[in-house]
Amino acid sequence: MELEQIHQLFLESSGVSTDTRNIAKNALFFALKGANFNGNTFAHQALESGAKYIVIDEVVNPTNERFILVDNVLETLQALANFHRKYLGLPIIALTGSNGKTTTKELIHAVLKPHFKTVATVGNLNNHIGVPLSLLGMTANTEIGIVEMGANHAKEIARLCEIAQPNIGYITNFGKAHLEGFGSEEGVLKAKSELYDYLKANSGLIILNSEDAKQVVQVGAYANVYTFSESLKTAVNVKLTATHPFLSVSLNTIEIQTHLVGIYNFHNIAAALAIGTYYKLTPLQLKKGIEAYVPANNRSQIIKKKSNEIVLDAYNANPSSMEVALENFKGIQNQNKLAILGDMFELGATSAKEHLAVVNQAISTKECSFYFVGSHFFDQKIEHPNLLFFETFQDLQVHLKKTVILNTSILIKGSRGMALERVLELI
Repeated sequence: MELEQIHQLFLESSGVSTDTRNIAKNALFFALKGANFNGNTFAHQALESGAKYIVIDEVVNPTNERFILVDNVLETLQALANFHRKYLGLPIIALTGSNGKTTTKELIHAVLKPHFKTVATVGNLNNHIGVPLSLLGMTANTEIGIVEMGANHAKEIARLCEIAQPNIGYITNFGKAHLEGFGSEEGVLKAKSELYDYLKANSGLIILNSEDAKQVVQVGAYANVYTFSESLKTAVNVKLTATHPFLSVSLNTIEIQTHLVGIYNFHNIAAALAIGTYYKLTPLQLKKGIEAYVPANNRSQIIKKKSNEIVLDAYNANPSSMEVALENFKGIQNQNKLAILGDMFELGATSAKEHLAVVNQAISTKECSFYFVGSHFFDQKIEHPNLLFFETFQDLQVHLKKTVILNTSILIKGSRGMALERVLELI
């Protein structure tokens, strides 16, 4: 079957599904394969669950006229998403970077959605499957698409750009994330800059933080740039006016009070304000959008529990985000402070060095206690009155069940695999 025919079936369907556990009636089911599953084996179950057509790449018996046999299901999903993106012809804003992608995406969405019919990546569906699904979630009514792009190897962002064909792009930063896949910080910079490479080759617009020297170098002499900064002469100037308990910023004398903590979120806010300004929104409209955004999903959340104030930032962690989170935590005015930090994953050969760097940063941080959780931190264990090390979450659990913590500011941060939000049940 030709791609155009599959697209027509998609338009007539209720949407796309890749999981038999949550198929909408009359959906188009793609039988994807993974390391531990083969969607082709669920083809008949998908039909029974209400799917209208099933895209497969293995012959399934007994055959059915509603089975669409293709060479490769994943490649067909990606090709369909690209076809649909061209069919719609709407502007696509793409974001990538080492830290802050999802928060920035949510802030941009919060700013634009009251004024435009926008569709943004749901959660962090930002990979070779998530980006196509995000594009296929857009309709003829969508006016602006916002697509988050994640990667842990070179050429992945380039491939996602081929699928999504963004018109506007922003890179949050270049940091120490997924070093195992990228090989080095230089590898991170080169891989994330694949978004810039695509935009330059296709006359796209780059949103640029003019105070980030690495970004400026990567953009170079490219002219189609919309700039923002705190102190330079740029298209948009956003100033940080307060940091505690939440960040406040000003735009053209308009004060904006956010629900975000951490100075590291300032540029995320500024980028969203810059994009909103580019789309001709007024400072008062932008204020309303930013102030309506409340973080969720374990990202920079402030939680009050008993007499404790908790900064829950347990969705993910890497050396760069861990460093700025601890720097921000230093500024909290409380005599009782506790940081509960979990292992950082996907660091490859640099893992021991990076975990030791965090431990050393903790040693230099006064008036704060630290609980380190996980085997990577445990391997860097040292004797220090303010530091405790727990090899497993269960070891931490035992300790917390017999420890009373009151009137304390608590930071909880670690990689997703550590699931440190479980600590909330123990405090």
